[in-house]
Amino acid sequence: MSHADDSADHDGRVTLPVVALTLLALVVRLVGLGTRSFHWDEGRVGYWTLRFLKTGAFEYRPVAGGPFLYLVDQPVFALLGPSDFSARLVVALVGGLLPLVALLFRRRLAADETVVFAAILALSPTLVYYSRFLRGDLPLAAFSLVALGCLVSLVDTGRRRDLYGAALAGALAFTTSGFIVGYVACWLVAGALVFDHVRVYGDARQTALDRVSGYGRTLHDWVTPLARAFLLFVAVFIFFYAPRSADGSGPDLWNPLTFPAVLEEALYGSLRKYVGVWVEYRDGHEFLAYIAAHVELLVVLAAPLFLLGLFGFAAERYAGRNRSVVAFAGYWAGASLLFFPVITELTAPWVIVHTLAPTSLLAAVGGAKLVRFARQGVSDRNAARTGIAALLILAVVAQAGALAASNVYGPSDWDNRMAQYGQPAGDLDAMATNASAAMAGNEGIDVVYVGDRYYLADDSAEDYPPVPESWGNRLPLPWYFERMDAETTSVSNATRLDTLDETPPVVVAQPQYRAALDERLTDYRVDEYELALWNRNVVVYTRQ
Repeated sequence: MSHADDSADHDGRVTLPVVALTLLALVVRLVGLGTRSFHWDEGRVGYWTLRFLKTGAFEYRPVAGGPFLYLVDQPVFALLGPSDFSARLVVALVGGLLPLVALLFRRRLAADETVVFAAILALSPTLVYYSRFLRGDLPLAAFSLVALGCLVSLVDTGRRRDLYGAALAGALAFTTSGFIVGYVACWLVAGALVFDHVRVYGDARQTALDRVSGYGRTLHDWVTPLARAFLLFVAVFIFFYAPRSADGSGPDLWNPLTFPAVLEEALYGSLRKYVGVWVEYRDGHEFLAYIAAHVELLVVLAAPLFLLGLFGFAAERYAGRNRSVVAFAGYWAGASLLFFPVITELTAPWVIVHTLAPTSLLAAVGGAKLVRFARQGVSDRNAARTGIAALLILAVVAQAGALAASNVYGPSDWDNRMAQYGQPAGDLDAMATNASAAMAGNEGIDVVYVGDRYYLADDSAEDYPPVPESWGNRLPLPWYFERMDAETTSVSNATRLDTLDETPPVVVAQPQYRAALDERLTDYRVDEYELALWNRNVVVYTRQ
């Protein structure tokens, strides 16, 4: 059989299982996508997306995260309407299609490693959970894996489309989250260490200078494609970071007359803002404590994946193969254990997604070796070997299944380790239904917040980020009320309700004001809801 036939056979054995796993990944991400109430961070993204959609104005603000979700969710809302399901749909689709990334690595990985890689990306509980969550972490990890896969495929095939794919995926990664700086740092470290691999494991006669000279010749041959890829990267970057003006008074992407100002704002202004928020005005934290918390979350939420990754990296390194892509993933994962605890502001489960992205490839190598071990035991009729392998595989599957059942699809409470504190412990659908019914036909103010925790001296402060802390205390309620197109205001205490011309159909209050409000709002239904995993209750009155 020719090499071409071997390659075709390899592709055939890999592509079908990967496509099947991708379909399964889409199903597990889309089923019940809108059932969990919005987390505070989801509420921020959803609220500002609706505001930008309503006004037509947009400006990158680092405190609100990358611009990707705000801009891609706007057409989704316009088409499907705003809901918990539609808001999470883009992230779910990105996560659901993620297993296809494994095909980009199929020339560097064995067939079984490629399939296991796709299976991990499809079914890892943490990746599934944050594919059903409106944050930029999963898209950032996904686009980074796509960019790496395209670069690997480019080296293997020399196809220009892989270069353009890497440029597009890399540009999109830069639009998703401020955590992109962690990826740049990790890739620089990993790239430097892999570059050194040739000296350690390669041809001793080839010096670093020889390799650099070879790279220089390659760059010379690829000047035109590289220039096109660079322009594609910059064009995508500008599209997402460019400001949009509602009234034409400022720089506007769609106004050619303001294009120089648009370029300045997109390229220089965005960087200036990013440095201001992420570097200049950033509080520090304990480095070792954050690293320990990061590793603890990895062990609790992804122990089998973490251990398989360690096994895969060690087996690859000491078995004499030393494939550069596996080494790169190993160094990337190791560097992420240091960089992400430094740049994150809090220890949250979504941060480990950035370590799991490269670890998934390492775990695929380890998982495939485990499967081969089991196959060999069956082939040799070695009961002990088969039993050990079966127990290990069963442990991995059982842990993933238990986490998925209890944490991904289970209730959001403080026993759910994937849920961060800002996740409402209860279901807010009933609140949204009651509030919508109460507002029907109302003219004027629809919602009033009662209490100093929610009070804004100037209601216009909620028009664009950053916003006062008291607005953040309302989360995720602003998302639910904004999608009803509700007009809101606030008062500092219950007695200030009397200053309003008419009591709005929905009153949201701190629990301490319940007794005073019960006397005033006798014809209102009253319910208490949990806006966090614990210790953040709110009382909601809806007119009957």
